[in-house]
Amino acid sequence: MLTADARIAIAREMIAAYNAQDVDTYVSYMTDDACEANYRGVVVREGMEGTRSGLAAAFAKWPQNHAEIVEAQAISNYVLFREHVTRGPASDGSELIEPFDVIAVYSFEGDKVSRVEFIR
Repeated sequence: MLTADARIAIAREMIAAYNAQDVDTYVSYMTDDACEANYRGVVVREGMEGTRSGLAAAFAKWPQNHAEIVEAQAISNYVLFREHVTRGPASDGSELIEPFDVIAVYSFEGDKVSRVEFIR
């Protein structure tokens, strides 16, 4: 089992890849069947390939997208981040999204993330 510090370090590496818009590195930290979902709700990106294509589309729409880790903690097999997200102008001219805070819960299976849930 990974230490709490090791799990936090992996989740931080995911955010670094996210901010670099490096979808391949981001999904390399995930299990094959991992997903991203709204907390206790709808899966928004399913599997590594669904996550890869969904993030690629989001990064194309918001090329200035950035998540800042405001707080981090690990509990059991979970890492919780409070993140401050800014999108910047959309490439398709759609309305600007105001910056927002989100709690992201990273669930681990071994040394990989199996699920990320967002509370917003």
